[in-house]
Amino acid sequence: MRMVLPISRLREMEPYMDVKVLGYIHEGQIEAFEGFEDFDLIAFDWYDVRSERTAASQMLLYLDREDLFVFCEDEAAEAAAQAALLVPEEEALPNGQVLHRFFVRLLKGDMVHLDRLEAAISDGETEVLTGAHEAYLDRIIAWRQELLRLKRYYEQLDSIFDDLAENDNGLLSRQDVRRFANLGNRMERYLNAVQSLRESVAQLREAYQSQLSIQQNDLMKIFTVVTAVFLPLTLLAGWYGMNFTGMPELQWKYGYPAVILVSVTIVAVLVIYFKKKKWL
Repeated sequence: MRMVLPISRLREMEPYMDVKVLGYIHEGQIEAFEGFEDFDLIAFDWYDVRSERTAASQMLLYLDREDLFVFCEDEAAEAAAQAALLVPEEEALPNGQVLHRFFVRLLKGDMVHLDRLEAAISDGETEVLTGAHEAYLDRIIAWRQELLRLKRYYEQLDSIFDDLAENDNGLLSRQDVRRFANLGNRMERYLNAVQSLRESVAQLREAYQSQLSIQQNDLMKIFTVVTAVFLPLTLLAGWYGMNFTGMPELQWKYGYPAVILVSVTIVAVLVIYFKKKKWL
């Protein structure tokens, strides 16, 4: 028998499962994979990469020679499990092969999702290198969170597939063992891809911080140049602001125009000098 049920209906399986096993599952004591003499228990947090949903939902699987039951935490996980466990009536498949097909269908589209992430991160790197903006930081944080979720998800499945491939209790056929070994290899490739993308995001964040530093340095350079340009004028203003007689403008009618001309000349000379030094 093969069924998909919410965890709240776990007790309905008493006719098909040992009461102690039901209690064991109900108490949440199972971790990832546990193989017993006559059955296997599998638990993992399912993550749907094909939707905008970021929350993970727990799935519990019970496998023996006659039965395969999937217990789901919420409706989204239940719908996914129903679709993944669907087997046409004309196909009389053993539970091991059905379980393999179940995981294959759950993972359908994951590589496409990773490829999209890689393309988005690559485009983001180009944008950041042309100029950092605050909006990019939110995107970098979102990518880091998504990759962390994928890392945790694939690590669970990688461990489960390795344990299934060992087949200590002999519930699976040789072909099924090879199938789960191949799934384990696929998880390793997914994990390597995720790790590579995480490194890219880390480098992207460093590039973003560097761009911010460059922008801040440019701003400080402008302030420094403005201060340097107007510092001589400040000196002149302070000098001519002193209250004593004998100042040139009091004895010469062109005194003020001369001071203005000198001030403009100083500013022009400094601006030309700064441009020559490529400080402006």
